[in-house]
Amino acid sequence: MEKKYIDRLFDKELEFYLKTVGAVQIVGPKYCGKSRTAKRHAKTIIDLMKKKDRDQYVELAKNAPEALLNKGDKPILIDEWQVISFIWNSIKEAIDENGGFGQYILTGSVTDNTASNSLAGEENERHTGTGRIIKRVMRPMSLFESGDSNGKISITDLKNNVFKPAICDKNIFDYSYLICRGGWPLAIDKDIDIALQQAKTFYSGLVNEDLFSLKDIPLRKDEKRAKKLMRSYSRNISTEASNESIKADLKENGDEIDKDTFVKYLLALQRLYVIEELEAWNPNLRSKTAIREKNTRHFVDPSIATAALGITHESMFSDMKTFGLLFESLAIRDLRIYCDSIGADVYHYRDKADREADAVISFADGSWALVEVKLSDKEQIKEASKKLVELAADIDEKEHPKPAFLMVITTQNVAIQDKNGVYTVPLGCLKP
Repeated sequence: MEKKYIDRLFDKELEFYLKTVGAVQIVGPKYCGKSRTAKRHAKTIIDLMKKKDRDQYVELAKNAPEALLNKGDKPILIDEWQVISFIWNSIKEAIDENGGFGQYILTGSVTDNTASNSLAGEENERHTGTGRIIKRVMRPMSLFESGDSNGKISITDLKNNVFKPAICDKNIFDYSYLICRGGWPLAIDKDIDIALQQAKTFYSGLVNEDLFSLKDIPLRKDEKRAKKLMRSYSRNISTEASNESIKADLKENGDEIDKDTFVKYLLALQRLYVIEELEAWNPNLRSKTAIREKNTRHFVDPSIATAALGITHESMFSDMKTFGLLFESLAIRDLRIYCDSIGADVYHYRDKADREADAVISFADGSWALVEVKLSDKEQIKEASKKLVELAADIDEKEHPKPAFLMVITTQNVAIQDKNGVYTVPLGCLKP
């Protein structure tokens, strides 16, 4: 029996774009639920995953693309569309000819080698699809979607100065498990051993096959090197580590990698939506302090890092510094998902004086919020609150009005507003 569908925040986003553009291309990591969500919104499904149907669809797409693109009622979902990626221009032309919104949904993995079926010269002549086809990223599930956040504190409410203290039943041991489990739909509501295996399965497929399957980023198959690179990147999660420092870490662990190959690996990980680095926010300051502009290293889900490092939810407590960095990455994952659903963006901030905000929420109306992430140490939380106030005071109000709110995300149980006006909120209480 098919598992019951768990509503995603992305559902509403997809509904909106199907009313505003001709086609939506859904991208994201494997196993995050792209196909299942898309099928809920489609009236006709062309499934290129099944080999018995694939060959006939490929021939139809090559010889009579208009017949394929008018196969049934719309929206038409083309699942694993990269198998017939040469049809892109035909989709754009069909949208132009038919007019109207919500005609096609495209989903699939960029790793399928059958993408080489592209017609000669087609890739070089591909139109952008601007104004007709929009690309949207779908990530693994947030804690709110998986039912692990009670959603008593809304980011939108905080922005509108609405707050009521709340209690969360999650503790630091729960968060160690949730980091390792990740937000993979197949892991939700499963026994612990089964749930924890999903991230390991994703990681195994990545380092053994997927990294080496991109036709335009050729990498010699070397599983050992891939694992070493993933471990080095994982050790630098939630930091602004440079490429050189990660390469140095690789060298210390017995693998000296040249610059071009290293860059190819990072490009491949980006293309596979495995790494998703957090860009720097660059406000105007009252002081003359320079701003650092390095990205912060993150995976699309922190469970990828625990799989790469071989960390379990029990062993995580032996290295609290790493635990803190992984918890920060979990919070960033959720903030990105929540902010996508309300039309906001997430950045990070650090200046040359080492003042920082782990996350900056930039809302569509120009308002903004600063966020720090701390595990549970009361003194660290208190210090983070103080630093956020000082940092906000240095932002030039002529260019950026006062922040909508300041928040410290923690593993503590109670959501409160402290004497500085800063909210201290458990991650297990947040929602959009």
